[in-house]
Amino acid sequence: MTEPASPDSAPALSQTLPVWDLTDLFSGVDDPKIAADFAEAAATLKELQKLQGNFVAARGNAERLGLLIDQAATLYERASDRMAGAMAYTTLASTIAREDTQIAKLDADLRNKAALISTDSLFLSLELNHLEDWEIEQALRVTEKAQKWRPWLRRIRANRPHELSADLEKLLLEKMPGAASWVRLFDETLTRLRVRIGPKSKPEVLTLNDALTRLSSPDEAVRKAAAEGLSVALKDNAPVLALALNTLAFEKQVEDRWRKFATPAASRHLANEVDGDAVDAMAEAVSESYAALSHRYYALKAKVMGKTVLNFWDRNAPLTSAAPKLYSWDEARRIVLDSFARLGPDFAERAAVFFEKPWIDAQPREGKSSGAYAHPVSSSHHPYVMLNFTGERREMLTLAHELGHAVHQTLAAPLGSILADTPLTLAETASIFAEGLVFEYLVADASPEDRKALLAGKIEDGLNSVVRQIAFHRFEERFHAERLEGEVPVDRLNALWLEVMGESLGPAIRLNDGYEYWWAYISHFVHAPFYVYAYAFGDLLVSALMEKRRENPEAFTPLYAQLLSAGGTKTYVEALAPFGLNPREKAFWEMGCQRLKGLIDQFEALV
Repeated sequence: MTEPASPDSAPALSQTLPVWDLTDLFSGVDDPKIAADFAEAAATLKELQKLQGNFVAARGNAERLGLLIDQAATLYERASDRMAGAMAYTTLASTIAREDTQIAKLDADLRNKAALISTDSLFLSLELNHLEDWEIEQALRVTEKAQKWRPWLRRIRANRPHELSADLEKLLLEKMPGAASWVRLFDETLTRLRVRIGPKSKPEVLTLNDALTRLSSPDEAVRKAAAEGLSVALKDNAPVLALALNTLAFEKQVEDRWRKFATPAASRHLANEVDGDAVDAMAEAVSESYAALSHRYYALKAKVMGKTVLNFWDRNAPLTSAAPKLYSWDEARRIVLDSFARLGPDFAERAAVFFEKPWIDAQPREGKSSGAYAHPVSSSHHPYVMLNFTGERREMLTLAHELGHAVHQTLAAPLGSILADTPLTLAETASIFAEGLVFEYLVADASPEDRKALLAGKIEDGLNSVVRQIAFHRFEERFHAERLEGEVPVDRLNALWLEVMGESLGPAIRLNDGYEYWWAYISHFVHAPFYVYAYAFGDLLVSALMEKRRENPEAFTPLYAQLLSAGGTKTYVEALAPFGLNPREKAFWEMGCQRLKGLIDQFEALV
């Protein structure tokens, strides 16, 4: 068994960390290929539009209808891929240069163009949904080329009760860039946000990402200063951030009403191909476990740190004031790849390519967004991974998380962009599983003291992914419910935030003054309403998969590879059936909570 690496004593940021080279997409914002790709996409969609009326006309001719389905899906995917490359480029470029107005303008312009030219494909889902289920089924049965598109048709048919007229669909599509501008305002506000700490005469100025990173410092004074400074900065910017949140919620509210969605979260459930009842059962199982999970753990952590109650800035603090282990980039790479190899060589080989090519941007710097992600671009191109690597254990796990996404995306890519696209309920599976592999690697031969620190980190990551995200979900539910009655002011947003976070964190965490504004930096509320429950869904799902792997590692790996390679072709219920798991049962979610409780048991035994 390979020993876990001993981190360098020098700070990780003294190394040269990788940055993206986006020239394999485009040479720059003025690359004429961007316009050429959009022109080709527009021409392809015009070709697709010529099929309008043919689907209904083909009723009674199953073979003809099947050929039309294959032709239309192929054209739609080709056009989407052309636009996806350019859209990905502006997304990636703006991530590392948030204050570059030229990139921001190109991004906005391309979104406008994409919305306008995509109106030529609006007829497709509307016309397909005029057909009856038996007509489509017959067409697929007699036309082999069309059969591969069954999952795509399943998604289109699921939207059937919520579709509007062609004119209204076109109107909503053309209005979409307006909503995107509010998202952009939110993002740019957070990017420009500066946290000032220290003496007013000569303060130290931090970005949002810098301030959040300091919350993991072993020095309580550093954590407190960063938290209090960030609270002030969020308070100053809260009116603008609240306006963006309220405006986008109202836009969603109007569309939901027209589309006859019963609840604000219903459209997300539909996109995720998940039952609302299953999400509610998961949220209920987690909230019922607050006392056994977060409340219990934070009380234990307070005890270890010699306190009766932890301030909110101590929630993710190291257990001791000793400097945390810092991992060099090379060590992080080796640990991640060795961990992936334990699942199977193919997983490690796919991840290794990202280190060999300029496909990872890990260097923190001013103007770069906080957070992390893996962008798939399209099935005809490789993904890109973004993170802000500080050398801490959490950032090494973040690297594993995003590479898990990237491996998943490369495994599903042969399906093509349409079928590779994975619902959020399964999209987090590979990423969270990858984190679990790294944790197993590190804890295997750790000393009791290191094991305690690793368990604490793993438990806190679990609480952040499960308890915290369900609390976020509860916040969104309550906010959107109140938004139906009118605009929700900052002070009411603050109250809702304190209410749900107090419930989830428990009495061992003190919500100090200023914490009420911390809803304002959670970009998921603006980017993708009700996205957050997918993290809890994925974490608990992975807990069940980890148990299955423990039972029979050799039998597990090929089944797991099949799950990832299936992309979005299977629902979450179908994808988990080969493992003997049923996520529609509340007991399934309780099993995941029990696994996290078991880690807390192990931690308590070491305290």
